[in-house]
Amino acid sequence: MRLGVVTIGQTPRTDLTPELEQLLPGVELVERGVLDRLTGAQIAQLAPDAGDHALTTRLADGGSAVIGERVVTDRLPGLVRSLEEEVDAVMLACTGPFPRITHRRPFFVPDRIIAHAVAAAAPAGAPVGIIAPLPEQTDDTVEKFAAVLGEDRPVLVASSSPYTGTAAELRYAARSLAEQGAALLALDCFGYTTAMRAVVAEETGLPVIVARSIAARLAAEALGLAALTS
Repeated sequence: MRLGVVTIGQTPRTDLTPELEQLLPGVELVERGVLDRLTGAQIAQLAPDAGDHALTTRLADGGSAVIGERVVTDRLPGLVRSLEEEVDAVMLACTGPFPRITHRRPFFVPDRIIAHAVAAAAPAGAPVGIIAPLPEQTDDTVEKFAAVLGEDRPVLVASSSPYTGTAAELRYAARSLAEQGAALLALDCFGYTTAMRAVVAEETGLPVIVARSIAARLAAEALGLAALTS
């Protein structure tokens, strides 16, 4: 079984693939990145324009970049189509709300996966806390989750980047959401790790959903992979 992993940044994603390999036993991962082969100067030109949505992603050198959603939307369909020639299924390694992409293979889109997982798990009548990478993503994050949670489960948002943030900042974001009454928390970026989930859970004592692990577990179920060990 070969699974294509499409990142909106650059490959290899050494921060991501080891966890996916644990969650997807026996799968060969084939990586592609929207920003592969671009220089730092070229990437800098892809910063979001006025009115565009900001996305943050990891680069091959371990750094990060903030780019506009329109750039990714333009490049993503062709990347997915070319990758489908080499793999059995494709996973998008981003929770951004991109337009639907025509595909021939199973295509796992974390944006929709995490939103509906949160809606399924969140208690009625209680706020839900979402940690997003950037403060400027707050409005988009509220809109995304409110669409599936309804009016009786308010969406609270705090920010902490999985790429440039510290453990202290992550703890602060989690604690602020808990203090506002959140009954469940979600880490809404594919850059958040299971170790970060543990930090948030320890800080708050609340149930926590992480985009990369919930997407990988759904893929494992759908593709009939061996039982997960973690």
